Amino acid sequence: MATQTAGAPTTSFTREQLIDLLNEDLAREYQAIIAYVNYSQVLKGAQYMNIAGELEVHAKEELAHALAVANHIDYLGGMPSVTPKPVKTSEKAEDMLRFDLDNEHETIRQYRRRIKQCDELNEFAIGESIREILMQEQDHLIALATALGIDPPNPGIAD
Repeated sequence: MATQTAGAPTTSFTREQLIDLLNEDLAREYQAIIAYVNYSQVLKGAQYMNIAGELEVHAKEELAHALAVANHIDYLGGMPSVTPKPVKTSEKAEDMLRFDLDNEHETIRQYRRRIKQCDELNEFAIGESIREILMQEQDHLIALATALGIDPPNPGIAD
């Protein structure tokens, strides 16, 4: 929420808040790396072989996302988190894919918010970097939904 003070725009959102939220995003990226590594190796069944290979690719992309987010946190003067969000596991392939789908859904929702917050702080380069990450996350969501034989869920608009 921007206010005007002596001709200079100010915001109630701070760099410190952005650092905290980016660390939440980083924890989600760590979660995704672990999940994709695990799931890509334990998925069983002929119908899941293609998606297992795709999950390996996703793991590498999530690592690149984590490195980018950690770089942004450092640039802003913060310390990147080292703790992932919890990773769910299952013996059932469909459950694993649904866990990934839910995680991607939440990640997309959060990155949409983060872009607006970066723009609010005039951190346009960080916002652009997150937009690139967001495009890959949406591709992941579509691949997972396709593997499950469902329409991709709509993450909604960022508030």
